[in-house]
Amino acid sequence: MRTAVAFFVAVGVVMGCDHSPSAANDSHAVPFLALGDSYTIGEHVPDTERWPVQLAARLRARGVDVGDPRIVARTGWTTDELSAAMDETELHGPYRLVTLLIGVNDQFRGGAPEVYRPKFAAMLERAIALAGGKPQAVLVLSIPDWGVMPFAEGRDRSAIGQQIDAFNDVGRDECAKHGVGFVDVTPVSREATTQPSLGAVDGLHPSGTQYARWAALADAALRAPAQ
Repeated sequence: MRTAVAFFVAVGVVMGCDHSPSAANDSHAVPFLALGDSYTIGEHVPDTERWPVQLAARLRARGVDVGDPRIVARTGWTTDELSAAMDETELHGPYRLVTLLIGVNDQFRGGAPEVYRPKFAAMLERAIALAGGKPQAVLVLSIPDWGVMPFAEGRDRSAIGQQIDAFNDVGRDECAKHGVGFVDVTPVSREATTQPSLGAVDGLHPSGTQYARWAALADAALRAPAQ
């Protein structure tokens, strides 16, 4: 992980005390791109409770003049579908912060980790390119364990958890190879078994409360000492 100082240098932060929406969206604000699927778009939560939005708010609270995240995400997207959508979207980089959370739908549709690996690696390389070639400006979040949610009732929850772990091992490994930070939110997702407030009303996706914890972990990763 990068140090907080290294992150500030990488994103070209403009320090200041004005955290109003107008300041967050002016031409000097750090451009932030969030790539993903339903977890990034925030299925069944208000826009303000999406984890990238909450991360931006946390960064502003500590003096980072970051813009509202440009979110390229949709419920149900796999790595292939996210990549195709990026091809059709005007993405004017370089972005000074890029986050990526993708892969749950590859797993859900029966994909194998070894098939996911080259697709995820290609997506990671695209994220780095959009960050101006700076891997230290990219942050990946792990895939949460949907097998603990009410939606998975009647399914093999243990097998789902093992598959999620295998996909996350791929993500962690590829991030290490590319020098990209990896934030493990999967343990938080598994706390939903005993904390219903961490789940959204659909019985599948995280709540805004859980997303707040993801945002805190991502914020902490951006502050963390170099490893």
